[in-house]
Amino acid sequence: MATLGLLDDASAGPDALAVFDDIRAVRGSEYINNFWRALAHDPALLEAIWSRLKQVMAPGALDPLVKEMVYVAVSVANGCEYCIHSHTAAAKAKGMSEAQHAELLAVIGMASQTNALATALAVEVDARFRV
Repeated sequence: MATLGLLDDASAGPDALAVFDDIRAVRGSEYINNFWRALAHDPALLEAIWSRLKQVMAPGALDPLVKEMVYVAVSVANGCEYCIHSHTAAAKAKGMSEAQHAELLAVIGMASQTNALATALAVEVDARFRV
């Protein structure tokens, strides 16, 4: 259960509803997910996060699918169940195959293991790796 609850369209104020309308338009869907409904308690924060997300996740030097896969990896590292699920769904919607998903999880698992070992061993970074 969300700590502040989720605001439906009838409960959200006009500023939050304006962001909801933009989310619907950008995504071509009537669905507003729970993350945005929770943020609607603070319309300024809702608008700021939505604006930044649109900018960061837009096509650019990285393909949108790659961005979603990176988002999944970071969400796993941060332990955010909500973002793991929502961005896995987004990656699948952008074409991530089951094989890619399995390989992504293998890379995440490998990175988690080697990160922990390098940290525990306090391995000094090789001079040639410093950029």
